[in-house]
Parts: sequence; C-alpha cells; structure tokens
Amino acid sequence: MSTQPSHIVSHAQGVETESVDADYFANRQLKQGAAGWVLLIGLGVAYVISGDYAGWNFGLAQGGWGGMFVATLLMATMYLCKCFSLAELSSMIPTAGGGYGFTRTAFGPWGGFLTGTAILIEYAIAPAAIACFIGAYCESLFGVGGWLVYLAFYVVFVGIHILGAGEALKLMFAITAVAAIALGVFIVGMLPHFDAANLFDIPVSEAAGASAFLPFGYVGIWAAIPYAMWFFLAVEGVPLAAEETKNPKRDLPRGLIGAMLVLLAFAGLILLVGPGAAGAKALMGSGNPLVEALESAYNGSTWMSQFVNLVGLAGLIASFFSIIYAYSRQIFALSRAGYLPRSLSVTNRNKAPVAALVVPGIIGFGLSLTGQGDLLILVAVFGATLSYVLMMAAHITLRLRRPEMPRPYRTPGGIVTSSVALLLAAVALVAGFLVDPRVVIGAAAIYALFIAYFALYSRHHLVSGTPEEEFAAIQAAEKALR
Repeated sequence: MSTQPSHIVSHAQGVETESVDADYFANRQLKQGAAGWVLLIGLGVAYVISGDYAGWNFGLAQGGWGGMFVATLLMATMYLCKCFSLAELSSMIPTAGGGYGFTRTAFGPWGGFLTGTAILIEYAIAPAAIACFIGAYCESLFGVGGWLVYLAFYVVFVGIHILGAGEALKLMFAITAVAAIALGVFIVGMLPHFDAANLFDIPVSEAAGASAFLPFGYVGIWAAIPYAMWFFLAVEGVPLAAEETKNPKRDLPRGLIGAMLVLLAFAGLILLVGPGAAGAKALMGSGNPLVEALESAYNGSTWMSQFVNLVGLAGLIASFFSIIYAYSRQIFALSRAGYLPRSLSVTNRNKAPVAALVVPGIIGFGLSLTGQGDLLILVAVFGATLSYVLMMAAHITLRLRRPEMPRPYRTPGGIVTSSVALLLAAVALVAGFLVDPRVVIGAAAIYALFIAYFALYSRHHLVSGTPEEEFAAIQAAEKALR
C-alpha cells in the first residue's frame, strides 16, 4: 500500500505539509473505545506508582526530610494545578498527541514539536530508571538482578503491548490495584512505629539556613525538587489515551483529576510514615526504601516486609508497563504527523504501533545498563518540566486568544491556575542543575538533536489530515473568518 505524499498542500509557518492517500491512515489506526474513566484513573496512577516504591527517597539526601517535605508541597501544587489545566485542554483537543496536540493548536508546528519531543524524552527515559529499581527489587527477592532482569522486563512488557491496547490496559489496572494494596499495608504497618524525631536524624550541614528541619539549608529544598516530582511524574500521560477512550471529552478530565487525588494521598502518607518510623538517614540512599523501612522498624524481615517487597515489584512493573504505553502513543502521534520518521506509526492487526514500542525499548534497555536510576530520573525530569512550561503556556494562550473555543471542562481558577503551574515548572526545570548539571546538559544536547532533525528535515515533510493537524487547521480557518 502506498504511503507516499500525493502533493504539497501548505507552506505556512515555515513548514511544508503533504497530503497522503487513504491507505496511510488505514495502516495507522488505534483501538477505539478501549478505556473508560475508571480505567484512565488506573492508568494515571499506574504511570506514577513506582515513584512511591523507590526514587523519592533520594530527595532526602539532597534536602533532608524538611527540604523534601517543602519540595513535595511545591510539586504537589504544581501537578494539581497542571492536571486541572490539562483536563481542560484534553477535553478541547482529545487526540493521541496529548501535549503535542495542545501546543500545536496554540503555537503552531514548532510549538507542537518542541513539546512532543520533550514529553518523549521524559517517557523514553523513565522506564530505564524504573528498570534499575526493578533490578534492585529482584536482587533482594530472588538474588538475581542486572542486565538480564532489565532485558526480560523490556521484552515481556513491550511484547504484551504489541498484543493490543485493551488487554494491556486491563492488565495494567489489575497490577496497579495490587500495588496500591501493598502501599496500604506499608502505611498501616509503619504507623505504630512513627516518631517525629526520626524525621530529623540527618546531621546538620554548614549550608546557609541549615537546621534540623533543613539539614542541607535552603538550597536543599531546590535540590530535592526533581525527586519530589517522582511522586507524580508522568500522570500527565492520561490524555495520550484520548483516541482509545470511550468518551474522551468527559473521561479524560475525570481520569486526570481522579488519578492526581489518589497520588496526593499516597505521597503525603509515605513521606510521613516511612522516614518517621525508620529514620530519614536510613532511607536516603536506598534502592528499596519501603522494605528497608519495614525491616528497620520491625528489627528484621517479617511477613509484612516480604509482602511489600514482593508486591512492590508489582508497583514498579505497573509504572514500567504503563509508561511504555505512553511513549508509544507519543511517538505514534508525532510519527503519524511526519514530525518523526513515518514508519514508527504503522500499527499491526491488533492496532498496536510496533516500531513505536520496540525502538525506544531498545534505547531504554541500553540506558538501563548504566544502573544509575537516580541520574536517569534527572533526565526524565528535564523533559517533563520543559513540556510542562510549554503546555501551561498553551493553556494561557488559548484562554486569552481563543476564548470562544468549546471547553467541555473548564479549569478552576482559569489562567491563574495554569500560571502557578508554569512558574513552579520553571523552578523545577532549573532545579535539576543543582543535583548534577552534566546530566541535564546531556539531556539538553539530546533535545537539541531532535530540534536539528525537525529544522533540517521533518518540517518539510509534515502530513495533513492527522487529528492534531486537522484540529489546528480548522481553528485557524475559523479565526481567519472572524
């Protein structure tokens, strides 16, 4: 079947858009109606739940418990405001492109590409970080870790996604439910051992503003921000399921906000009872902090620690599994529209984009071999925060310039809400440089390569007729008539 362009139809905004024949889109179809709002809440929680099991505790080493607590409050505010804003955008522009579609409508092709590739960096790197934590859990459970574990998980879970979205989403929901039960067991088990003094057992440094509450001073708050984000990172991926959702204008806002409320509850309780029972110092460098917290509180291994250890693996799997789904949908949308190589968006008979699943999986596996989960988190956070700034700017721009656009859901507080999220996202973007500037500069270099690809090649080969491009074209035409 031919997928070659038949002619160039537009030269607007410094890009060239080509028309394609019907076979092009016939070979790029997702399975519609696979998810309702309850499944979307599960998907949103699944994206993030691994952050409750491992990764957040590295923030204790950067800011102490007080620094991590303040950083978590700031990031919880940012994510809640962002989810309210994205709920509006996703109800207006329900496409598989998610943030790329929002900024494409607000700022044109360049804005869409810059956002889409920033999201892609976040979602392609996050599974590699999670694979490192999975390896640590498997090592403690079975005595086997390292590259064989990373490879096995990539092969199995990419393979399940290739079988189809409906089956993958339902399995993801079940795994997430089990992982959430284990978090409940952990919280209940730690409560009797809580002692507020344990929160402040990290020695006080000589940094400016250092105290028992902020042992690394004021700068520790800022340095802890990337790890506070790990409690919520990737929940914004819910809109990527738009084209596979039964009623996206209603279900996407419910899924986003519902998932965020669940994550807020888990983040607050875990940050309080974990270090409060085991001590902040004991957890700040752990690859398996919940299990170590239980064993510290109960003076050794118990059925509870063994249960959380075993089921904690399910939490890591849930996020690993779901973020693979997210990166494949982001790549699918960008590829279908010509921003990335078009072959990446071809779907199989199960309506799964095989190349969009496999290619980032190979790259992620390679990165997981570094074993540096904490540094990989920084790369993912760089892409995430950059996309947040752009998406919140899109919300503000569309509110101001396109107030007449239909908004099935409206953000409480309007542009004030999205402005708060934008400001905090900008703060979080800079925070990564305080932890390890080399890593963030490396991530920026990868981003620059994407930009060069778009500037030199793909902006001359975009595809007309995709949902994101058609939506933007319709809105532009309506604006021109006024």
